[in-house]
Amino acid sequence: METMTLFSPSFPNLIFKPSVKGPYFSFAKFPLHVAGKRRLSDSSRRFAGGGSSGEFPVDDSYLEKFKPRSKETEDEARRRNWMDRGWAPWEEILTPEAEFARKSLDEGEEVPLETPEAIEAFRMLSPKYRNKKMEESGLSEDEWLSKQFEIKGEIPEPLETAWNGPLVLLKIPPRDWPPPGWRVNKRELEFIREAHKLQSVRIDPDNVEAAIDEQEASFARYDMFLKQYKIWVDANRERLEDESYEEDQDYYPGRRKRGKDYNENMHELPFLYPGQICAGKVSSIHLYQGAFVDIGCVHDGWVPIKGNDWYWIRHHIQVGMNVIVEILAKRDPYRYRFPIELRFVHPNIDHLIFNRFEFPPIFHRDEDTNPDALLRDSGRPPMPRRRQLEKIEEQPLLSDHPYVDKIWQLHVSEQMILDDEQENPDKYKNTNDVPELMDADSANDEETIKYTQRYFKKALLPHVIMKTNVKELDMKSARAERQLNNKLKKEAEERGEEFKVTKLRRNIEMDEYDFIHWRRSLEEREALIRDISCRRALGLPLEEPEKYKDDRYFGKDHYDPSNPLYRYDYWGEPKNSEKSKQVRETDLHNKSIIGKGTVWYEMSYEDAIKQQMQRQAGAHKIEDDEQNEEHSNSGNSSSNTSQPIVNGTESTHMSDDGLFGQ
Repeated sequence: METMTLFSPSFPNLIFKPSVKGPYFSFAKFPLHVAGKRRLSDSSRRFAGGGSSGEFPVDDSYLEKFKPRSKETEDEARRRNWMDRGWAPWEEILTPEAEFARKSLDEGEEVPLETPEAIEAFRMLSPKYRNKKMEESGLSEDEWLSKQFEIKGEIPEPLETAWNGPLVLLKIPPRDWPPPGWRVNKRELEFIREAHKLQSVRIDPDNVEAAIDEQEASFARYDMFLKQYKIWVDANRERLEDESYEEDQDYYPGRRKRGKDYNENMHELPFLYPGQICAGKVSSIHLYQGAFVDIGCVHDGWVPIKGNDWYWIRHHIQVGMNVIVEILAKRDPYRYRFPIELRFVHPNIDHLIFNRFEFPPIFHRDEDTNPDALLRDSGRPPMPRRRQLEKIEEQPLLSDHPYVDKIWQLHVSEQMILDDEQENPDKYKNTNDVPELMDADSANDEETIKYTQRYFKKALLPHVIMKTNVKELDMKSARAERQLNNKLKKEAEERGEEFKVTKLRRNIEMDEYDFIHWRRSLEEREALIRDISCRRALGLPLEEPEKYKDDRYFGKDHYDPSNPLYRYDYWGEPKNSEKSKQVRETDLHNKSIIGKGTVWYEMSYEDAIKQQMQRQAGAHKIEDDEQNEEHSNSGNSSSNTSQPIVNGTESTHMSDDGLFGQ
């Protein structure tokens, strides 16, 4: 590159030399005699003689020669400098994983279209260009769209399914016929179930005529099953359709067909059984659920396929193809999303499915209040919970029946009405029974308990109002009991004896309910103990597997809905609660034993209180003995016996404030 040497009168030892990075000037120190050997151009003389910098010619050739080599902007260069140095003032430097995550969310920089396929696909987004291509190819719009979904690349050879013998399609009634709650003729049912016994009969190749007779007998039993099945369908078709509209707002594959999709010739669920071989047609496929096959039933069969397994079988399973399937399971349509589970027999793709469903998908409905029962019914493992510290068979028996509170409420209401009747007899003179005095609104069961507040001695306290339905009261029996007690009381006063009511009718009833509850609790414990004994004798597990876990399974921050810590309005344990009260009393007790130091006292709180009372009693005894000089020996002996033992060490007598107390 040619170097231009410019002379500056103010700096004789400096030479102006154009920078290779751009149309800027940089200073370089050279000896003066080196600069004197160069010849100045006319424009350089004008610039050196005091011309302005704007007179320096900057043409296209100059920019072409001295323009920046890189195309990055100033912000990009600054950012690259930050990245090279490892820091950035206001922009986060991402790790490779975080940068990949950001770009995968389409939040990164746009990638330019480089390949011809990408550029052509971008051009095809324009309707004008797309119509032009369609006209050139001579295809209609439907043909063009169908061509876009063709499989590109290498198409593997079709799978060939081979069997060791012929594929037998049997006509046998299902073993679970009839459905639950449906009654059929017992003799006909026995005749139908004999078809399963005929399956175990081996056929002699030499005597084929006998086998044909047995098959005809099996067909007769199958015809009897079809007769009962049609009766069941005619009686339950409308009910099943109404339940379908109640449970499923919209139809989706795997659920019951209805409306125009429903056909009277379709089979219901009782017609099918696990192990049955059916011919069907693939109706739809789903990336995360699997393939659905129409086998002529009101429910499409479900073949579980998910995730990347579609990559291996996308060439072999397509919508509309005829397949042969086997029924693996028939489930409750109310609980399970897909009642019929299938597998492909032809084409056989079992060896290409790796991501199996652990459990079939189910419905969680509002009436499912017991999660353990839901998991048990759907064949899932129980929800893990903490192991109970106390054994169930060692817990105390229950004797408080939940209906006792209601009986007590009725008893109090009856006695209050009788007291009011005794004080105001004119109010009840013209009525036969108490309900005639009450309003119709009092029989409303919606608001039986009302929580309010009430002032008591200038303090606002919670007040509970319990409304009792008068129709639930037995006023005749209560009034007769009151009259009998008044009569017995009057007779006892005449004899000069004191009359005392031991138990009223309602009290006896409450005791009976409590005894029933205690008896039931005792029987449950005895049954539990018998079950535990039998399990131990047979070597069976004593509890449901995987139901109870140790504390180390849950970790430190396991979510426990019963713990108040996980309430949204939890601000910590209140200081006046029972738990914090025990902690404070224990802390005060420790300080009373060993001054102000925080020392753990290895003794229960109750034993420590007893020991403190013994020390106080011993201290009072010492004071009494000091006042009486005659009994000094007995005082010394009592003082020796009242020495407390702290952590197994006998110490001198201390006050409650401690040795270092103020």
